[in-house]
Amino acid sequence: MRPRLQVTSVTIGTSQPRELARFYSHLLGLPVTTEEGPAPDEPEEGGWAQIRPPEHTVAPTLNFEYERCYARPVWPSVSGQQTASQHLDIEVDDLDAAVEWAVGCGAVPAEFQPQEEVRVLLDPDGHPFCLFRRTS
Repeated sequence: MRPRLQVTSVTIGTSQPRELARFYSHLLGLPVTTEEGPAPDEPEEGGWAQIRPPEHTVAPTLNFEYERCYARPVWPSVSGQQTASQHLDIEVDDLDAAVEWAVGCGAVPAEFQPQEEVRVLLDPDGHPFCLFRRTS
């Protein structure tokens, strides 16, 4: 019998964990629930942070962890360069308004947009994320 397994959070490697947590906090309207400064061997930008949805809300917790050898991903991928190994998909009611909000929060629209009903944006540390309006 398969044991119960449930994904509860996603950890995003970054060169600026506390700043990125504040960006996603503002973008998604979720509070920063934990913020830790750098470890003794890390630069000032190091550390760890977390945003968490309210209790009894079905949504993942997002953790932001300092990566010593972080390299900004290139999107779409280019052979021989750092690729985005994962991205967040964020459902929205109004795609145009959501893109405007995300840009106002500090995101940048990606140059390449592969689908009409999806918008790819880059967060302040270069991670791509997708905004989409459910069509069915």
